[in-house]
Amino acid sequence: MFEVMEGVPLIVRVNEFADRRANPNVPWTPEEIAADAAACADAGASAVHFHGRSAEGAGDHSAATLSRTLELIADACELVTYCTLGAGTDLDRHERLATLTEAAIRPDLAPVDLGSFNLDPFDPETSRFLIEEGLYVNTVGTVHYLAKGIVGAGVVPSAVAWSVGSLRMLCALLDEGSWPTPVFAELVVSDRLLVTNPATLAGLEQLATYLPEVPVTWTVMCAGGSILPLVDAAVTLGGGLAFGLGDSPYTTLGGTPRNAEVVAAVVARLDALGRRPAKPEELRARLGRDPDRVRAL
Repeated sequence: MFEVMEGVPLIVRVNEFADRRANPNVPWTPEEIAADAAACADAGASAVHFHGRSAEGAGDHSAATLSRTLELIADACELVTYCTLGAGTDLDRHERLATLTEAAIRPDLAPVDLGSFNLDPFDPETSRFLIEEGLYVNTVGTVHYLAKGIVGAGVVPSAVAWSVGSLRMLCALLDEGSWPTPVFAELVVSDRLLVTNPATLAGLEQLATYLPEVPVTWTVMCAGGSILPLVDAAVTLGGGLAFGLGDSPYTTLGGTPRNAEVVAAVVARLDALGRRPAKPEELRARLGRDPDRVRAL
């Protein structure tokens, strides 16, 4: 049996697609992301997940911006790096992979979203759907293409599971030999995205039941919401946590906190549970990564 890590993996989702209306501290530029990552590392984070953004906040999926961001993060701290490949965008699979393969520097992790889904955020306060025609397409062929390309680039693929069906797909990929082990997986829950399990103990427990019976390290992310109510459940089930201003402004912590302050709040809860965050080198070793975190081509 693959033992649960002594330290709890903490992945900071620093920006995603978040704007700055609710919290002006969302980092956008490579320089801002790197500075934010360094502060999160000091607070106890294990890894940083980021989206390329322009100075005005627009999405920037260029290989040049990815490389620049990774270079600055490596100069600033030791965090495991985890990029995006254009999740939820209209980029085709070739464009999405090119962001990674054309970059001069490679991250530790890159995501593969396992399945096609409606992008269906529902606002319970107004009882309205925020998007009506959103569709995120990841055919089996696309999943194969991205997974093969990521592995070929010397990067660990992250199995992003939006549903039980995603985890069943992961098990099938493992059965056919097209997904490497050890596995890194990210379980998605949300109270706004209806395609996912709800962000509850029951919702998380059901997903965890379908994790593959191979060496696996996993985290849970709460899309569009706070991770704080799920810390105890995730840790009890043997998982880690993926969270940050990309998902929630975390104004419940008081004012407009920075990502490092959110990390500190999660670490404080881990301490109360008698646990500690995983150090970057622990997570990197778990992923089977070379200690040299930056790959220059």
